[in-house]
Amino acid sequence: MTVIKSNEAEKNALLLAAQLMAVSVRTAPKTRGIDHIVTLIVTGDEKERLAQMMEQKVEQKTKRLQFFKRDATNLRRSPVALLIGVQGTHTEGIDCGACGYFSCDTFSKVETKNGEDFTGPNCIFKAIDLGIALGSAGKVASDLNIDNRLMYTVGAAAKALGLLEADIIIGIPLAV
Repeated sequence: MTVIKSNEAEKNALLLAAQLMAVSVRTAPKTRGIDHIVTLIVTGDEKERLAQMMEQKVEQKTKRLQFFKRDATNLRRSPVALLIGVQGTHTEGIDCGACGYFSCDTFSKVETKNGEDFTGPNCIFKAIDLGIALGSAGKVASDLNIDNRLMYTVGAAAKALGLLEADIIIGIPLAV
């Protein structure tokens, strides 16, 4: 007979939940059916490295946002985190102008710039896709009774570490 203690069962369930959330992100609706969403599951030493970067960001940022430290503590208390990002500098080719440029062709020729936390400018439809993906992931976690929070701070640190090839990243720590 195999025995699985509660802490091991919970950690395994959190990893499975993150995997199911990543699937939900992949199958979430995308504008025009074009997918530029990427995910990464982080645990262990890599998660600690992410928490350390969150603490370092407090000192690096123009505004010393102390909630980066608070969120680093919360990340450490979560055995698993899911990163969800979007490659937002791609365009949809429909010339809507929401990015601030007359056409997608003009937008695609603009030099991308790194801000303090993310890269821009971004196509509004890619930002919408990220929002839909985050909602889909959060719903899966909620349906599974997994504690989760969408955290800009985790994503900013992940971007600084180059953990995910994306222009904007949001992190979702998972816990029981």
